[in-house]
Amino acid sequence: MSSSPAAAVLRASRFDALGLPPEFVRVLERRGITETLPIQALCIPDALAGRDVSGKAPTGSGKTLAFSLPMAALLGKGRPRRPTGLVLAPTRELAAQIAGELTPLAAARGLRVHAFYGGVGYGPQLKALRGGIDIAVACPGRLEDLMAGGHVVLDEVSFVVVDEADRMADMGFLPAVRRVLDTARTDRQTLLFSATLDGDVDVLVRRYQKNPVLHEVDGDEDVSRMTHRFHYVAHDERVATCASIVANTGTSIVFVRTRHGADRLVRQLGKLGVVAAAIHGDRSQAQRERALRSFSTGSVRALVATDVAARGIHVDDVSCVIHFDLSEDPKDYVHRSGRTARAGAEGVSIALISHEQHGAAEKIRVALDLSPEMVGDVPAPSRQRTAPAAQARPQHSNRGGQGRRRRGTATRSRTRA
Repeated sequence: MSSSPAAAVLRASRFDALGLPPEFVRVLERRGITETLPIQALCIPDALAGRDVSGKAPTGSGKTLAFSLPMAALLGKGRPRRPTGLVLAPTRELAAQIAGELTPLAAARGLRVHAFYGGVGYGPQLKALRGGIDIAVACPGRLEDLMAGGHVVLDEVSFVVVDEADRMADMGFLPAVRRVLDTARTDRQTLLFSATLDGDVDVLVRRYQKNPVLHEVDGDEDVSRMTHRFHYVAHDERVATCASIVANTGTSIVFVRTRHGADRLVRQLGKLGVVAAAIHGDRSQAQRERALRSFSTGSVRALVATDVAARGIHVDDVSCVIHFDLSEDPKDYVHRSGRTARAGAEGVSIALISHEQHGAAEKIRVALDLSPEMVGDVPAPSRQRTAPAAQARPQHSNRGGQGRRRRGTATRSRTRA
């Protein structure tokens, strides 16, 4: 199977050159968006042509528009309780943000979008289904609840997107994803996006996609694209150090290990004059949305988050990620750091490290082949290049079926964002 080389596709770097409906181009232009990102230029033409697409791309690479535009362009109208399009997302925050991205595009074609997730009442969601929606953006758990109650039926779904499939796997959602996909039309078009395409995610590709074309983009969770600092600091000085970094660097996401630790750090930062908000599993959906909104508008300088909650955070122009509680897993370091330096912008990832955590820091440095700036009282064997303790603010750019499917070989293209 053949496809256009990645470099040739990337020459179509404007949305008005991709064969999209003119009304979509106008919607994007009103938002100041005219140039494509690599994953968009690669995936949109194949999706518009009706191909199944597997996109290997990290958070922040622009993949939401890569599937939203062709989905809204190709779908027809749904009926009460029977949508024609479905997007599956792992977290409430991501589902809400995808729905927000899709809504103006779908409205330009007379289509209706609604998000379905837990943590909120059923009333508005049931009302939307009874009135009829065309595109459902859903977390698997809430969607299965609605299906079990007979409130939604997926036998007319002709276009499915599985977003962040690797995180679905990490969070144990893939069995629910498979049950959902088994109820949709067998002749549907399926797009799947993931930072990795091996293991359990590869099972989804083989079972539910038909001769997919594979596009790979090394994007914003490529940690080589950001500045890294390992800041060695005594355990009882971490709060003051964190407050100083936020004050000097700007909007920051601070990662902690526990929910109680997140609430405690918010109080401690507040005493030092840093306005912060927490986001974790004990917070209601309204509280989480309020925290994200305050952070996005700048009224909150620091968002303190646990790892699971942060998987739904998609905010542009985050100046800095601070690893207040360092994880020993390099994969967690990558996912955390990927909250900054998104979509072509710059950013800095700072790990606060006590001497007891030196071994964990070295494991991360070696595994990810990092050459971080070292700050503070650095153990002698690990001295790399030393940076002054003052943190300079990084400069940012403004860019903002039932049964088994026929198994096929994916066509590959690959590019670096």
